[in-house]
Amino acid sequence: MDMERRRRVMERSAALGHCICNPKQPCPCETFIEHNVCLCAGERLEDAASAPQQLRLTELVESAGCASKINQEDLKRVLADLPEIAHERLLVGTSACDDAGVYLLAEDLALVQTVDVFTPGVDDPYLYGQIAAANSLSDCYAMGGTPITALAVIGFPIETLSHAVMAEILRGGIDRVSEAGAVVVGGHSIKDREVKFGFAISGTVDPREMVTSAGARPGDALVLTKPLGTGIISFARQLGRASDDAMAQIGASMSRLNDVPARLMVEMGAHAATDVTGFGLIGHLLEMARQSGVSAEIEAHRVPVFDEVLGCVEEQMISGAIERNIDYARQFVTIDGSVDERLGYVLHDPQTSGGFLIAIAAERAEELVECLRSEGCADATVIGRIGEEAEGTIRIRGDGESPVQSRAEQAPSTAATPCCDAPPEPCCANPPDLSGRGVEPGRVPAESGAAAAKNAFGAFMGAVNAEGALDARTKKLLAIALSLLAKCEECAEIHIAKAREMGLSEEEINEAAWMAISFGGAPVMMFFNSVRERS
Repeated sequence: MDMERRRRVMERSAALGHCICNPKQPCPCETFIEHNVCLCAGERLEDAASAPQQLRLTELVESAGCASKINQEDLKRVLADLPEIAHERLLVGTSACDDAGVYLLAEDLALVQTVDVFTPGVDDPYLYGQIAAANSLSDCYAMGGTPITALAVIGFPIETLSHAVMAEILRGGIDRVSEAGAVVVGGHSIKDREVKFGFAISGTVDPREMVTSAGARPGDALVLTKPLGTGIISFARQLGRASDDAMAQIGASMSRLNDVPARLMVEMGAHAATDVTGFGLIGHLLEMARQSGVSAEIEAHRVPVFDEVLGCVEEQMISGAIERNIDYARQFVTIDGSVDERLGYVLHDPQTSGGFLIAIAAERAEELVECLRSEGCADATVIGRIGEEAEGTIRIRGDGESPVQSRAEQAPSTAATPCCDAPPEPCCANPPDLSGRGVEPGRVPAESGAAAAKNAFGAFMGAVNAEGALDARTKKLLAIALSLLAKCEECAEIHIAKAREMGLSEEEINEAAWMAISFGGAPVMMFFNSVRERS
């Protein structure tokens, strides 16, 4: 430790009133106070005696894997305001909403280009690197292309995480790119609070054999090559509730290349294809249906799903990314009443390095499935069909005869609130005035059904928030800490705003937050920072 350098740097920071590495922080910063490490002086957290010995990458990010990507609705709103890019040699561009761009070089040769970057969905750095590479390569494969070069792109908190971790991530990615027969020719790195990694891929394709998402035809069968549920399992891992077996299962799938489906779909004359990633199965099928001008049907009970996924859904481990996908797709989707409610969520789950969704002539679908299974894609399955010409709609069928639910009545239609199954408003907002009613915590009013449950909860919350052995200010600080631990965004915003109205200082609010952070770790800290900025 260079004490002279530390003294010089900290004197400069103290004179400015801010850390010279991060002007958002005071000097001394929390890292210095907690670990006696000055990052600005070139010291590293990994060298501190108090540094954590075990690293779980999923605990360092807010959203894991492809769930970290911008959702479909917001992305389309942004792209709608941009000029359309047209060129005589541009075969597939941004307006096509396809997996990669394709640029014509010669009559029998086109350039395929794509880039994909996301946060860790697994804990092991090397495996994360492999998955990021497989995911990036999939966009090239989905066009029927052959990847040839790759550029690595990484965001990394190099001052707080070990150099060895970054090296392992890069090594995993390079190994997987090499397996695909491509070459890593360089890359780019930036400092970032969250780890992010991926590749820009360049490949080639014969334009006459190119496969896009726009070629699906009425009567085609839909083949899915990998199970669903990687996003749900990764989210459960962030909560500390996914088993090692479940993580191993999705890790093996996510790191597997989609080269076999790419080759077979071209050989068998597939009409359309896309890889299933951040928009979920339904979101990507919607794009295929729209670009092709058709409708589609999914037989939900035929869709392969990873072990433990349905159990996670039963326990309400449903991420906000799933809810955003549902909100976007709702107006285009109808669901049979016999569909397992849990599958309604799984079909919208953001996948990381997911399988291919392939539209192929019905008479060749089973042959494709057999070939896929014989070459290692053991879960390949026919899961539905392409319907008549339409503006891009989807019907999700169950395994029995039941009436079709309207779009407004679809099973996965409301967000699962993190801290209760209360009314649609935040669970702890605006508790009722219970003065004079003599309601005690846990006492249920003499009503039945949903109304009784709602009133009972309201009564309970009112009693909890009322003055008692703890004063209102203390309870409000507790509410802030608990809302942050539960990651209830609306609850946290409301309690922080109310605390300020009550005259609580920012220092008091921050100390309450740090109590939550001490139990929940870095994800809670990042969640608090984002909520505080909006409050």
